[in-house]
Amino acid sequence: MKNGYVSAAAALFAVALLICSAPAARAQAFAAAGVARQTDAGDFYSCPMHPEVKSKKKGRCPKCKMDLRLTHAKPSPPAAETDARESYADGASSKMTIPDVELLDQDGRKVRFYTDLVKGRVVAVQFIFTTCTTICPPLGATFARVQRDLGERAGRDVTLISVSVDPVTDTPERLKAWGEKFHAAEGWTFVTGAKPQVSELLRALGAGVGSPSEHTPEILIGNEAAGQWTRAYGLTRPAALVKLIEAASAGRLGTPTDSAATDSPAKESTRQ
Repeated sequence: MKNGYVSAAAALFAVALLICSAPAARAQAFAAAGVARQTDAGDFYSCPMHPEVKSKKKGRCPKCKMDLRLTHAKPSPPAAETDARESYADGASSKMTIPDVELLDQDGRKVRFYTDLVKGRVVAVQFIFTTCTTICPPLGATFARVQRDLGERAGRDVTLISVSVDPVTDTPERLKAWGEKFHAAEGWTFVTGAKPQVSELLRALGAGVGSPSEHTPEILIGNEAAGQWTRAYGLTRPAALVKLIEAASAGRLGTPTDSAATDSPAKESTRQ
């Protein structure tokens, strides 16, 4: 009988505990929801390449002159996700699946992007369009300097690739003429093609854009044979990009000594 009273008392205590804790739990849930709502409300405009550049109004980035994009504020990600993103920004390597789409090079020859240009190679890939008057000319000049600094390794050990983000306009002839402005030599390939194939490639390379003017001054550097890839700011010092390419050639992308090139600030400015 005594045991029955004890059991009943324990059950009543448990019920009371649940009743008392419910308001606190609801309050915590409402507080969390309030934080999320408050965070999500702070939309702003930011630069795709310089996230630290923020504005409440439309405009251009003072560093790279790109149009600022509307950014929707989001709650802070879990710590694990934050760590992963930061390591990626610091130049950590990652594998990629690259489609073997058929394109045209600057000489009008058909090429398979993966098979003919990337497979088993060390590559540096940039994204340009010939009618661009802001970031693309500096991107071309940067690649020209990288090609010169690589010397005989360009075309032999390293392939430079410029992918058009405006394939409707950028014919092989236009790409060839654009490359000649920067004295593009053997080992620097320009590619364009049918829009569906080019769009598929851009998405796979993480450079999908809604319109050519939205593309970013980004360079994808990788060692396909080693399965190592990283991204770098395309307007950084050519010497820093060469260092990153050398790290890719040695199969050591993402090491602390070679990751600095991924976030080196550009000293050049571009004007429309």
